[in-house]
Amino acid sequence: MRVSATTHLPLPDDAQLGAAIAEWLPAQRWFAAKHHTVGPVRIEQRFPIIDEADFCAEHLVAAVGSVRYQIPVGHRTRLAESYSDAGLPVPPGSSADAVYLPITYDGLRDPEIATLYFNGMTDGRMLGPLRFHRVDRLIPQQIRPAKAGETVPSRVLSVEQSNTSVVFGEEPAAAGEAVLIKFFRRLEPGINPDIELLSGLTRAACPHIVPLLGWLEATTGGSGPADGRCTLGMASSFVPNAADGWTMALTSVRDLLAEADLRADEVGTDFAGEAERLGAAVATVHTALAETFGVEDLPVAEAITPRLRAGLHSALAVVPQIEEYRTAIIAAYADADSVGTAAAHRIHGDLHLGQVLRSPQRWLLVDFEGEPMRPLAERRAPDSPLRDVAGMLRSFDYAGHQGLGDPSLPNAAQRRFRASEWVDRNTSAFGAGYAGAGNRDPNAHAALLRAYLLDKAVYEAAYEARNRPDWLHLPLRAIAELAKG
Repeated sequence: MRVSATTHLPLPDDAQLGAAIAEWLPAQRWFAAKHHTVGPVRIEQRFPIIDEADFCAEHLVAAVGSVRYQIPVGHRTRLAESYSDAGLPVPPGSSADAVYLPITYDGLRDPEIATLYFNGMTDGRMLGPLRFHRVDRLIPQQIRPAKAGETVPSRVLSVEQSNTSVVFGEEPAAAGEAVLIKFFRRLEPGINPDIELLSGLTRAACPHIVPLLGWLEATTGGSGPADGRCTLGMASSFVPNAADGWTMALTSVRDLLAEADLRADEVGTDFAGEAERLGAAVATVHTALAETFGVEDLPVAEAITPRLRAGLHSALAVVPQIEEYRTAIIAAYADADSVGTAAAHRIHGDLHLGQVLRSPQRWLLVDFEGEPMRPLAERRAPDSPLRDVAGMLRSFDYAGHQGLGDPSLPNAAQRRFRASEWVDRNTSAFGAGYAGAGNRDPNAHAALLRAYLLDKAVYEAAYEARNRPDWLHLPLRAIAELAKG
């Protein structure tokens, strides 16, 4: 048992805290191995950020094997109703001097703790070893750090993602009047691609991104989250009245499946127009990335398909059902080799309908980190923009087929037909929008696009097997279709 310096509250020691985090992690949205048993958790870094009369807060770096996570925690004797469910299962201590034992909880759920990070991001201050950087010319004038004793209203977004995003500001907020800070839960050495790419796209005034306002990093020694600089979080303006593409697509599919006689283009929530505008937005972002970070020609057989084959090998160990398609997949990768070279530049890397927002004005691409299961060096490497195109096309396929329900129902065949109709229509619309804005028709590179589609479906199968087994049938169905050519 540890004791805080100021309040003398009895706090869990590293062993107790590690055991509690091991039990708590599998239920967190951002944890890489959700719903799986977690091995020993080591507390690698722990420093106080609040030590006041009635509560304490600490910034933690915890390691699960070789993977490190940042976990801000608070310690209070009583939790507010708004985050009463945020407690960690810390076992009771045995301090003879303790009159009461505090509850340890997820600190980002507590506006008083979150305000510290907001203040750091908006005025560029330091917080222990944490260093905040702000883009001065972009911080809106109305956004100011809270005064001593004041708390900025905040809420944690509940969307499914690999990080934790906190919105600061009163609701409802007008454009430019609220800030979103995204905390990267999984820590890796070096600058996060999200900050790296958004910095360049912000300088280029790309209209289809949310400009970067600032970022948070720490420089540590070998005992910290990484040798040298490690990116912990980033800030951007919060976009009010925006809908995510996944929700919009699901609504369109639901309405189509509910209709008995109407075609996809006759349903009021037809998505094809938005899909075409989205394709144009993605092409515009790709053009800006190419101009900002440069373009190079990659030999497909040496620089692209070896990664695809390695991904297939890894997925087979997790999803043995892919084995029957192995020969066809390898043949598809060989077809891609015949392309010779492919133009490559920095890309989004994990593009799907959940990574785009429809604001009242335009489509916006968010979360430029790349696929979280891939190594950082791989996510930062130039790649063909067809990888992003394939990711979005696979997302259309997911949206169209994930709500079909029991295949034994009397109308199952009709529902499958309608779902395929929706997918084909929106796939074509997206491609038309992309080609119209970027003068690069994805279908002109069919062999390479098919290889990326297969690679994405294989990746999805491994992800679903680890995290959402009930969804595994979606990528397996796609692999079977793509393997046919």
